[in-house]
Amino acid sequence: MFVFPGKLSRKIVGMLFVFFLVALSAIAMTLYLSWKLEGVAAAINDAGSQRMRAYRMAHLMSRGLDNRAAATAMAARLQDEVERFDLVLRDLQQGDPERPMAAPREAVVQRKLLAVDAAWRTTVRPLVVNFLGQGPAQRQTAFDRFDGELEAFVGSINDLVLAMEHDYAANTRFLRGVQAGLIVLAALGTVLLIRFLMQLVIRPVSELHAGIRRMASNDLAVRLPVKTDDELGELAKGFNEMAGHLQAVYGTLEQRVSAKTRSLAGRNQELGILYEITAFLSEPAPIEALCQGFLSRIRAAMAADAGAVRLYTADTETLYLLTHEGLSADFVACESEMRCGDCLCGDVIDTGMPIAVDTANPPPGMKLRTCVREGFATATAFTVQYDRQRVGVFNLYFRASRPVSGQEINLLETLGQHLGVAIENQRLRLRERELAVSEERNLLAQELHDSIAQGLAFLNIQVQLLQDSLRKGDGDEAMQTAGQLREGVQESYDHVRELLVHFRAKVVQSDLDSAIVAALEKFEAQTGITTAFESHGSGGPLDPAIEIQIMHIVQESLSNIRKHAGASRVTVAVFRSRREFELRVDDDGTGFDPLNEPRTKSDRHVGLQIMCERAQRIGGQCQITSEPGKGARVCLILPRKQAEVV
Repeated sequence: MFVFPGKLSRKIVGMLFVFFLVALSAIAMTLYLSWKLEGVAAAINDAGSQRMRAYRMAHLMSRGLDNRAAATAMAARLQDEVERFDLVLRDLQQGDPERPMAAPREAVVQRKLLAVDAAWRTTVRPLVVNFLGQGPAQRQTAFDRFDGELEAFVGSINDLVLAMEHDYAANTRFLRGVQAGLIVLAALGTVLLIRFLMQLVIRPVSELHAGIRRMASNDLAVRLPVKTDDELGELAKGFNEMAGHLQAVYGTLEQRVSAKTRSLAGRNQELGILYEITAFLSEPAPIEALCQGFLSRIRAAMAADAGAVRLYTADTETLYLLTHEGLSADFVACESEMRCGDCLCGDVIDTGMPIAVDTANPPPGMKLRTCVREGFATATAFTVQYDRQRVGVFNLYFRASRPVSGQEINLLETLGQHLGVAIENQRLRLRERELAVSEERNLLAQELHDSIAQGLAFLNIQVQLLQDSLRKGDGDEAMQTAGQLREGVQESYDHVRELLVHFRAKVVQSDLDSAIVAALEKFEAQTGITTAFESHGSGGPLDPAIEIQIMHIVQESLSNIRKHAGASRVTVAVFRSRREFELRVDDDGTGFDPLNEPRTKSDRHVGLQIMCERAQRIGGQCQITSEPGKGARVCLILPRKQAEVV
């Protein structure tokens, strides 16, 4: 079988291009022949009209002889016929492509055309011209001569027409032959194209399809014959390579599946360990309990014989043993504290790189060699860090020699980072609690100083005055001073009760509205001042710590109203929206001028300052507005996003 060289696309395009050129040439030839036949037909028609025109000139000449009155008109018409004959004869000789019209270029036709032209110009036309230029007597002679030449002239024209008809018939037969050749060419080209496509495309595609069906039925030994170097040949090569690869893969499929299963089992075990330890570390617990729970779980997961967690002190560059399992008392006593340069654990802190060493061949950095004396064959150390900050080291010890894979090292490093985050979070919680206690103590000290301390100072002065009165024996003055002492003691007692109520205030189940209503009811019962509460809008609950600060601001406002306002009505309003939380405390008391309020003597100013500090502590803003004789308003504005419970 013949094999076509080159690419398949080039073969198909080349075959179609050759077929197109042949078909285009045949069609162009038929178009040329049809155009030529059309011109010959017009030439035959014009040549035939010359015979009629010759007889018409004879007819006009004869009428001019019989009817002398119409001789002038007949002469004009005869002149037109002569000119028309000249024009047609010239077109037959030169052709007219616009019509189209062209006489055949064969020698016979051209010879007869020249004969007609010569007879016209040398014999016939001069006779007609003489006829027009002579008098009546001479016209008869000219006509007789013309009549004598007419038959021979018309015969030459007739021979010309017959020659052109013969040529027309020959060209027509040739055109039919070309058309028949086109039919044969179309049939032959179709057969060739079908065979061409069958050999180059259809048969290889069928073989490829058969190979695919055999492969689908698990016959992986199937191979396709490569007969060409075109695209389908490359496709057959690719199919054979794919079949070979699949056959090889299928042969090792069971081993690969088994290996993948073991890998997935290992991954699942790692994920289980990671999930378990991460869940444990997310629970709040003391640092020692976190480290102990972490060590127990990681030791069980890695089947280690012993383990330890050491925390790092940056100031002294010391590692101290926080918790341990499976270690002897001598080991613990020897390594309860160690400097970073004493052993490999310090190198882990310095470099951040984990280590796993065989104690049978200890590296130079293992100076203490407590692991060797303890009988461990493999010792490991991994960093405990948080945000690239060194927190400590945890160790795993194995009595049998045990290699640690890279996958296990990555897992243990990740767990060390989680432990570092948990330790740091616990430290932050402790610092937050200490800071909260410190802030509350500072606030308590400030309020004690601004309330009870001033009262005790007043009582101290009154006691001195009482002593002076008793020393002088002035009973009335002593009794007056004793009354003032009693009033001061009562006021200090009231301050103490108010502070106790103030610092014991809690918001039950984040129900801020109920807590405010309860505080207003108690205030109204103690002071007799009418109270009212209004709540506008809706939204989620606020953070409990923020609600407690809001209650402190409410109670401080009520305390200032009780002490200084002289009010008859108090209104507390809460406004909730998507963007902010707003609290308003209004009274109809005497009011004051905030700008001219004495800052050194007025305890009202101290209370206002405390409220502003509480508002700033929770991210809000406290505004106090008042005018003498027009009451006062305390307004707390808190952005909603940072105040809501997350």
